[in-house]
Amino acid sequence: MKKIFTLILLLVSLNAQTVTFKLIETSDIHGQIFPYDFINDQPAQNSLAQIYSYVKQEREKEHMHVILLDNGDILQGQPVVYYYNFERPDTTHILSSIMNFMKYDAATIGNHDIEAGHPVYDKLVDEFNFPWLAANAVNKETGEPYFQPYTIIEKDGVKIAVLGLITPHIPHWLPEKIWEGMYFEDMIESAQKWVDVITEKENPDLLVGLFHAGVDYTYNKAEADTYKNENASLLVAQQVEGFDIIFVGHDHQGWNKFVQNKSGKDVLILGTKGYASTVAEALVEMNFNIESGNWESTLTGNVIETKDYKPDEEFINKFNYAYRQTKNYVSKPIGIFSKTISSNDALFGDADFSDLIHSIQLELTGADISFTAPLSINSEIKEGEVYVRDMFNLYKYENLLYTIELSGKEIKDYLEYSYSIWFNEMKNQNDHLLLFEQDEKGDLIWSERSNTPMLKNRYYNFDTAEGIDYIVDVSKPVGERITIKGFSDGRVFDESSIYTVAVNSYRGNGGGNHLTNGAGIEHNKLSERIINSTEKDLRYYLMKWIENKGTVIIEKSDNWKVVPDDWYKAGCEKDRKILFGD
Repeated sequence: MKKIFTLILLLVSLNAQTVTFKLIETSDIHGQIFPYDFINDQPAQNSLAQIYSYVKQEREKEHMHVILLDNGDILQGQPVVYYYNFERPDTTHILSSIMNFMKYDAATIGNHDIEAGHPVYDKLVDEFNFPWLAANAVNKETGEPYFQPYTIIEKDGVKIAVLGLITPHIPHWLPEKIWEGMYFEDMIESAQKWVDVITEKENPDLLVGLFHAGVDYTYNKAEADTYKNENASLLVAQQVEGFDIIFVGHDHQGWNKFVQNKSGKDVLILGTKGYASTVAEALVEMNFNIESGNWESTLTGNVIETKDYKPDEEFINKFNYAYRQTKNYVSKPIGIFSKTISSNDALFGDADFSDLIHSIQLELTGADISFTAPLSINSEIKEGEVYVRDMFNLYKYENLLYTIELSGKEIKDYLEYSYSIWFNEMKNQNDHLLLFEQDEKGDLIWSERSNTPMLKNRYYNFDTAEGIDYIVDVSKPVGERITIKGFSDGRVFDESSIYTVAVNSYRGNGGGNHLTNGAGIEHNKLSERIINSTEKDLRYYLMKWIENKGTVIIEKSDNWKVVPDDWYKAGCEKDRKILFGD
């Protein structure tokens, strides 16, 4: 009788049992570890140090289990991570020290983490005290995931499975040497495969997706059925049954919404805005149902602004050594610029900012022609002494420099494509020069974040050319705008001839679609066009080039112009004013 009474009490206890979790996601931190912007030498509003203050606060709450997750792209951005990636590979990486200190439970690797290269991310896998996930990054030799596919977290009898996926578009952006030994599966196919494995092997009470991929599957003119869609997180939520929560990354949009899967079950989608400005969190109440013998969950999503929290003092003191080392590193002078250059000039035409990069690319490669785009929309490097920090404004990403072969016709088509996604087809001088997003009425669509009109395409795909003289006629339709007059050194330009071209590795691997949709080269044939590649990232060579020059005379080449001239000037003035003010 006593045993029966004890069993009844146990069952009543289980029936009333509630376990509360808070799953906190960081994503797209991009090296914003400290409340300081090392690039612009000024304090910053957001940091991982502030996120840790919030995490500590939540961990101190009674009966609250906090699970801390990161969703990738933490290894690129601020100079502090560049310094530990490439200047101090002989020491424990600052990120493994910090993330172990913060007691992360799991993370998914992002495309910009892969960009750091095997020596960096393979080392971090060993240094992290938590698993770095990516089920769809597959080892070519074994056919098994290169990184851990999923992890199991258990608290108070509740079993939580976390499945990691990475955007499969890495081969479109990064040179193969960086991800050598891997291939990347379609997210939907990989998710279905691993959900089946997890369900059968683990039978979790809660299934969480940790996906370094965005929500908008139509981005870059893709569709729902596009194989290996870059941003397939929403598609997985809708098409692969079993998920309760999907944390997303990559797109910096700050998601918090429910969507339904094929069975009509609600799936919570959450994401951050990036650069440590927010964290996304799911409050989960798990209640044990004695009749079904299962845990049942109630989910609430939230996105937290980190600027409202002070940097954690313990964090700052413990890692102050890395702050000081990075500050000393970026403060090293490397040369002198003869004039101030600004990237926003490069948005409207031939500019000093772009021509400096062109000059360096041509000199480093000896190529006939150089292609480049502004990698930031509003960066400035002032006249006078320049420092290591300025190189992160001059060149944002860790791209390699390629020399490739293109025909004259492919070069022209490449430029036609670039200016088709950049400049509007103007009807008169009252039209916009730039191609903006418009609504059905033809009114400009404005960004809530920046309070400026939204460009239809990304500025880092607005490529110009150096080495040739050409005209862009914005009164003409797409495909008929470019007239190449000849090489700037006087040589004849022939569309049937083959020329050497300097491009960054992002573009050389198909990023932006200039070589595929523009020049018409099949993506699987792009590698055949590569003549050579730098061993280190282009920013490294930019720094060395400037150091060797000492004083850099900044001169705009004026090798291309936009016509009709009066339309161009009027459109330029109008668009510059609405984007950047007077």
